[in-house]
Amino acid sequence: MTDQAHELRQRVLQHEQNQARTIAVFSGKGGVGKSNFALNFSMALSEQGKSVLIFDLDIGMGNIDILLGLQPRQNLSTMLEKKLQISDIIEAGPQRLSYIAAGTGLSDFFHLDRSKYDYFIRQLQHVTTAYDYIIFDLGAGMSEEHLAFIQAADESVVVTTTEPTSITDAYAAIKQLVAHSKRQDLQLSLLVNRASDRDEGEFAYTKLNAVVMKFLNQNLSYKGYIPDDSTVVQAVKQQQPYYLVSPKSKASKQMRNLVDIYLNQDDGIEQDRKFVKRLRSFFSRKVD
Repeated sequence: MTDQAHELRQRVLQHEQNQARTIAVFSGKGGVGKSNFALNFSMALSEQGKSVLIFDLDIGMGNIDILLGLQPRQNLSTMLEKKLQISDIIEAGPQRLSYIAAGTGLSDFFHLDRSKYDYFIRQLQHVTTAYDYIIFDLGAGMSEEHLAFIQAADESVVVTTTEPTSITDAYAAIKQLVAHSKRQDLQLSLLVNRASDRDEGEFAYTKLNAVVMKFLNQNLSYKGYIPDDSTVVQAVKQQQPYYLVSPKSKASKQMRNLVDIYLNQDDGIEQDRKFVKRLRSFFSRKVD
């Protein structure tokens, strides 16, 4: 992947004027397959010829590199510690996918000093003009950092399973988000993972959306569902994306269908994408 790594670094350094669509993926609790969805969604987008960067922001608990079976040479933590260029920490994944590992040396973005914070924002600006899509894989729960990235992103996806506790935790995360949101135009959607079939996925969405609309006055769009599939578990054990190792599996076919629908919808939407500007605004309230 040496040639690919060189190519993607050159893309960042050239400051192309493309403006990436940013997607934040989060969940109310761990163990719902959030990172697996983020990774395989990114893989499916990449297969469609889109340039995609998956950015692991689960500091200390990140596992995108583990799911890929790769050992990153650098990560977000070392970038800030050593003042590396963001192009130096971008790793090459399969099928021309790019990713940035989280690392373990950073526990709280809001504890960064002003110089590191400004440096992070400047570096982030570079990648937003070098890709079609940037997928931020956030940790479970709802920290201040998560709130900032979710509000700054063009859209956000909350991942749940059909289990009642998972749905309850998803609602709690959405409630906290809505309570602290400074945006009136949040684009928030639900992805139901490990559903037995389409009906179960739609039922979980309808149930949660009804509660969110009633008590939070917020409408969730439906991203779709991913079926319960044993090949997903096997792929995790092999440390490979299931979309790559089992392209004909139920989960992969449904992921391909979700991405086809998503791209058809996204191509028709004109948006004023101001991710970095919004993120700078949210972070500036917290950073000394």
